[in-house]
Amino acid sequence: MNAPDQAPDPASRPGTANGAAGVRMRGVTKAFGSNVVLRDLDLDVDPGERVVIIGPSGSGKTTILRVIMTLERIDSGTIEVGDRHLYHQPHGDGLKPASERYIRSVRSDIGMVFQHFNLFPHMTALENIMLAPVKVHGRSKDEARAEGMELLDKVGLGHAANQTPGQLSGGQKQRVAIARSLATHPAVMLFDEVTSALDPELVGEVLSVLRDIAEEGETTMMLVTHEMHFAREVADRLLMFDEGSVVESGPPAQVLDDPQEDRTRSFLGAVGDH
Repeated sequence: MNAPDQAPDPASRPGTANGAAGVRMRGVTKAFGSNVVLRDLDLDVDPGERVVIIGPSGSGKTTILRVIMTLERIDSGTIEVGDRHLYHQPHGDGLKPASERYIRSVRSDIGMVFQHFNLFPHMTALENIMLAPVKVHGRSKDEARAEGMELLDKVGLGHAANQTPGQLSGGQKQRVAIARSLATHPAVMLFDEVTSALDPELVGEVLSVLRDIAEEGETTMMLVTHEMHFAREVADRLLMFDEGSVVESGPPAQVLDDPQEDRTRSFLGAVGDH
């Protein structure tokens, strides 16, 4: 008999720690036409680990996040989140391509924050945060509203609960987007250049929220960023990515201060102060 598509209770899953889940990628390849953006990628992220990915534009680093979030489908290989495969499900003694229902159940453990917020413009900040808990996870509106207010307070926006995105600054929108992702209690959180669309004076307020989340240590975090000082401060491990592969991996201080690879040295030289 095939394994059921339903998602088990996260607390009962092997491979989780403090509500966090590890990520395991094996032989992952993704191409857009003739452009191969992920090349037979093997990557492990431990439960609760904070991994920051750096590299030049077009290197494939954002695609890593997008295939984990299933916004792009892999061409080959496997991805596991916690103790479950993302694109495959058990079948006899092996695996078979996963059903859409199964993929959705695994993806419910993953949250992603994008460059451009992706908030619903006709909803208030609080309504944006409540939407997924109510519509996707079946929580009551009262429960979702109470937690939504707690999360808005957490990101410093309790006063803005009834404001629409059009009434918020870019930094405030991004903080609402982070709160919205936290509302689904993800085991893995993905952050794709979340400060790149912000004016420089607004970057600090968003990075402060991310630091607070990282310090709690209850969620696995994978972050793509060009903010090298932030990467140094928040990451357990830094990955230098280029042409679809990990070029160098190590503690932030080692990679940033004493890179071992020529490609890492040339990239860091180009981005300047770090």
